[in-house]
Amino acid sequence: MSTEKIIFNEKTTLITPMTSKKVLSGRVDINVLINRARLEKQKENKTSLVFFGLIIGLVIVVGLILSF
Repeated sequence: MSTEKIIFNEKTTLITPMTSKKVLSGRVDINVLINRARLEKQKENKTSLVFFGLIIGLVIVVGLILSF
């Protein structure tokens, strides 16, 4: 195992990053939860629409290839 030699001189200062402290209350805002659920539903709808479009496109391409 290797060891590190740490040298501190008089000019070296250690600074710890300040983190913001959030005060959490016991209450839950129902509007935040509804908006989060609505956004997740929209994301799922977009994903399923993309897959549906890809499948339809694949069917059309295969149909065109088989018709010639």
